[in-house]
Amino acid sequence: MSVNKKEEKALQVSYKKATFDDENQRLDNYLARTLKGVPRSMIYRILRRGEVRVNKKRVSPSYKLRVGDEIRIPPVRVSTGPVTIPSSNLQLVKDLKDRILYENELLMVVDKPAGLAAHGGSGIDFGLIEAIRALYPHEPFLELAHRLDRETSGALIIAKRRSALRNLHEQFRERVVKKRYLTLVPGKWDRRVKLIDVPLIRNELQSGERMVLVNFKDGAPSATGFDIEEVLDNATLVAAMPHTGRTHQIRVHCAYAKHPVGNDTKYGDKAFNKRLNDLGLNRMFLHAYRITFIDPKDNNLVKVVAPLPKELALAVEKLRLKKD
Repeated sequence: MSVNKKEEKALQVSYKKATFDDENQRLDNYLARTLKGVPRSMIYRILRRGEVRVNKKRVSPSYKLRVGDEIRIPPVRVSTGPVTIPSSNLQLVKDLKDRILYENELLMVVDKPAGLAAHGGSGIDFGLIEAIRALYPHEPFLELAHRLDRETSGALIIAKRRSALRNLHEQFRERVVKKRYLTLVPGKWDRRVKLIDVPLIRNELQSGERMVLVNFKDGAPSATGFDIEEVLDNATLVAAMPHTGRTHQIRVHCAYAKHPVGNDTKYGDKAFNKRLNDLGLNRMFLHAYRITFIDPKDNNLVKVVAPLPKELALAVEKLRLKKD
């Protein structure tokens, strides 16, 4: 089968030098940014196989890049075309203007709706960051400072300057940034369970589906704090505060505690999910309610709250009434 010149170029080994802008960035995050359109599962696969080398040596996904590092990137097939930049006239894009919670010349915090991916690629035409770029065509630099799962809503920081992005990444590494999520889980959460500290490991099934599992032998350290917000009718509204930033961390830790996130089709409880569906809720109940960070502009502490979406608040209200 013949390939065109563009595909042939994409399927050759390439070498890149880490610049000042890349310093202290995790290797897996660097690859995700560099290999646009390549699924994260593929990135971790080539890392496990040792196909990615830094200074001719195998390194872990969490390796922090240094200026001058030589990164060997193996041939990988990216998505068949560039990620779409949607029209600024698209209703979803226009609606995002009303979802900007905080903004200055260095960054913005957006209330990401559920169902919209943080970024495009892997079969997704466009995500939040592409929509924001369509909304702000005059901004030369717009990048995600972190991510949320596609079905998770809530506060998401976008950097407008590379200096701000570096600053925010450092805050995440030093755990200066604090995030508080709200989730609805089945049953009555035990008030004594304030912290779940169990290691997690990413696992890819033969079907290609990505799962995260508790693994005490090989898993990465992972911890989430929990507070009870409200006890409802055979359900609990819980606040989750991740101390680490593992993939699906809150979802897997809730499932480990036998109180899986409501309407989580991957790790959840089918009976509870059906109960929520019967109440009219058809999305996962996980919302990034509050994020706290140091604003790079003036070094002031900023707390940004994304109100609970109407559909989630309505489900809570229905369960509150049933309890009464």
